[in-house]
Amino acid sequence: MRVRPTVLLGAALLAIVTASAGCGGSGAEAGGASSFDRDDCQGGTLTVLNQGGLDEFDPARLYTSGGGALPTLVYRTLTTRQRVAGEAGNKPVPDLATDLGTPSDNAKTWKYTLKDGLKFDDGTPITSADVKYGIERSFSPDLPGGAPYLHDWLIGGEDYKGPYDGAHLKSIETPDARTIVFRLRQPHGDFPYLATATQFAPVPKAKDTGTKYTNAPVSSGPYKVEKYEPGKKLLLARNPHWSRSVDGQRLACPDRIEVTAGLDATVINQRLVSGAGADAGAITTDTPVGPEQLARLGSDQRLAKRVARGVFGETKYLAFDATKKPFDDIRVRQAFAYATNRQSVVNAVGGSSLASPATTFLPEGKAFGHRPYDHFPAGPNGNPAKAKELLAQAGHANGLTVELAFPNSDAGGYGPKVAAAVQDALKQAGVTVKQKPLGEEDYRTIAGKPATQPPLTLQSWGADWPAGGPFLIPIFDGRQILRDGGNFNLAQFDDPAVNAEIDAINQLTDPAKAAPRWGALDARIGGQALLVPLYHPRTVVLYGKDVKNAYIDQWRGWYDVSTVSVK
Repeated sequence: MRVRPTVLLGAALLAIVTASAGCGGSGAEAGGASSFDRDDCQGGTLTVLNQGGLDEFDPARLYTSGGGALPTLVYRTLTTRQRVAGEAGNKPVPDLATDLGTPSDNAKTWKYTLKDGLKFDDGTPITSADVKYGIERSFSPDLPGGAPYLHDWLIGGEDYKGPYDGAHLKSIETPDARTIVFRLRQPHGDFPYLATATQFAPVPKAKDTGTKYTNAPVSSGPYKVEKYEPGKKLLLARNPHWSRSVDGQRLACPDRIEVTAGLDATVINQRLVSGAGADAGAITTDTPVGPEQLARLGSDQRLAKRVARGVFGETKYLAFDATKKPFDDIRVRQAFAYATNRQSVVNAVGGSSLASPATTFLPEGKAFGHRPYDHFPAGPNGNPAKAKELLAQAGHANGLTVELAFPNSDAGGYGPKVAAAVQDALKQAGVTVKQKPLGEEDYRTIAGKPATQPPLTLQSWGADWPAGGPFLIPIFDGRQILRDGGNFNLAQFDDPAVNAEIDAINQLTDPAKAAPRWGALDARIGGQALLVPLYHPRTVVLYGKDVKNAYIDQWRGWYDVSTVSVK
């Protein structure tokens, strides 16, 4: 299993989550919820003002977090997230399928049945063959960029190259028009979560135009694509063959949705504040509030009423390569944990409104199985004295000099400002930190390969769905160490007992039983100081004065566009 880490898009603030697959703890607020009537919300045009998110719209190429909240308006999948605010929004629910799937063979086989009455935007029925074909085309080398799980999980998926040469995946069976069966290499109790990914959107083979499909995709959701200009504009109109009778999750209130990308973050927030013309019915799916607006929230009550707050399951952290000196000594790693001043890190990214200090790798939230722990208690400001004591025990009584690598941009929330805060805290413990900023592309290439990985780096991790598995497996499963690149197990940690526990939890198909096991495993691994959690981001975003039901969806940490309405 490999997961792409979250890349933040907001430039004005540092630590706000993007429209990414994720969840978190409390804090979701529904804009205008008291006057919102889901049975009387149809009409109007919803305007979406974004910095990015329109570079790709092919369901095969969209990562689980890619494209933000917009693809779910066009593409339905076997399952989807429950469209409600709060913790209940962390649950997968049936979408095209009648249920969350029937597992067998210790969760290595999953069977789904499609609902009756499903149609594409041209009126043709949606069949299991369309779902299978949509998945198969996501394996084509011509359509890269999608979530990698199916390549790893499906039998034969690692070598499959897509259907364009006539080959098909035998591990996906469609015995009839409404039934689809998946056969996996290993048990995966999280399969209902994965089935929310856009790769599970049905694609009619007769309408597939390969790399050009992104320009005119066939809709299975409440809206169809009227116009698409990559990186610039997306216009969505109602799909006449969709109805709430076959889709109990998406409200699809607006008649039209007009998305503009390529805008500056400052411009977006200024337009949302002013609310002139069409901007009164505007939201953004990738731009947090700017410093100016954040400063006004305490004194401007009218503006404060147009703010949604929430969280995404993400952790910013200090990562060690435990195979390289000096971090092959646990006492050095523990010293860095004690020396860390989390309050200074939180301040660096904008304060407590935008970040909460972290002592656990798993974010807060029942869905993750979060278990509170602090194996190296040092208070909010760190304990440099304890850190010096441990360094002396490790043979560094006269101090230590290390190099810290990090992205050269603050946009991701773990760049220069966080590096400076870490540098200052370690200095109090006698550690001299030499900064090594790198361009984002170079950073990922270098840090993702064990042979070139720096011993000490700043990192970010956000899960693709709200569960402990996609958080812990890529980072701590020893079988996920990828020598040729794309590696996220930066500690190069390989503990057979941990690997065995991961396998055991993966067989559990009940999230309520799996979650506490993931939390216990996080606490167990945390005692080895393989990384230092720094903070969990918080989301603060504006919406237009005529927008209703603009709550933060905890699965991804942004608005659920499918439930928003305009006056």
